[in-house]
Amino acid sequence: MAALAPLAGAFALIFGGCCSNVYCLEAIVKHEPDSGLLITLFQFVFTCLSTLHYQFDPKGRFFVKPSPVPFRKWCISATLFFAVNMLNNWAFAFNISVPVHIILRSFGSVTTMAAGWMRGKKYTPVQIFSVAILTAGVMVSAWADAISKGKTMDTSSIDLTSASFEAGLLILLFAQLLSAYMGAYVEDIYIQHGNHWKANLFYSHLLSIPLFANFTPVLYKQFLRLQSSQPFRVPPSIAVNLSPVVIKALASTSQHVIFLTANAVTQLLCITGVNILSANTSAVTVTIVLNIRKLVSFLLSIWIFGNQMTGLMKVGAAMVFGAGALYGWETTYKIPQRKKAAAEAAGEKAKKAQ
Repeated sequence: MAALAPLAGAFALIFGGCCSNVYCLEAIVKHEPDSGLLITLFQFVFTCLSTLHYQFDPKGRFFVKPSPVPFRKWCISATLFFAVNMLNNWAFAFNISVPVHIILRSFGSVTTMAAGWMRGKKYTPVQIFSVAILTAGVMVSAWADAISKGKTMDTSSIDLTSASFEAGLLILLFAQLLSAYMGAYVEDIYIQHGNHWKANLFYSHLLSIPLFANFTPVLYKQFLRLQSSQPFRVPPSIAVNLSPVVIKALASTSQHVIFLTANAVTQLLCITGVNILSANTSAVTVTIVLNIRKLVSFLLSIWIFGNQMTGLMKVGAAMVFGAGALYGWETTYKIPQRKKAAAEAAGEKAKKAQ
């Protein structure tokens, strides 16, 4: 039971933090669609400051603990992390719709498994089948969500000769392949040097921040636009539990700057859960959990915003949850059972040989 505690905490952080993060993100993007770069930077800075205590050492060089992992590997991991986040945000500037964006990103489990296979990892037929069904389920759910909101998924109206559309598809595809490689690379770091997920969380964000320097003018303009939104209104049910000083401070702050802060806080919770999970499971398992989290976000969106859950969306939900359960059963029960049986058989054979 003690071994399951980190996983339980990771699931709580991923599903609580990531789903809340999506809500805050939607609130920001509705006001200022072109603010992905600022959102990413704010998340990186907040996460870096919040995880500084993990690595702080007054006697260390630059007041940081000696790294348990070669610094070169942290630099590579941070560069990959920065590139994946930037590419996913950049794709929106190339005529890529949100439904298409979600569908293409749902192939993360496939690309992660492919990257693992190219690096010598082997998967059982049940694992491969469950990943294929899960990916199809996320696609069905995204399609149903688009239809329920009146968005068309008819590709006949898309000009495939458009350089911008093709560039957007290539950017998202490259981001997924890069994300898969990053997951496998980080998994190898944990195998070789130990499960130092806290150090990875700190360094991946710290070393990414300087890479934003070239975007300073764009970041400044995006912040000014968010700051110009209406002041934040504290709900009466919450205001009764806050001090007048806090209420005054919130009321004098832009509504979308508050959402920007909340987005960074929930992103920290989310990414902490992902790092805990990646330190205790495989890269494919992490991708499976994140795909299920995507579906949960869909379901919460339906409940919160009063959208009707269609029959097609129910089919997608059943496919994703069913495939996730099948993968979990195969990975956490059947494979260990087979390994145990093989070890016992080998032991019996060795005894007989003696």
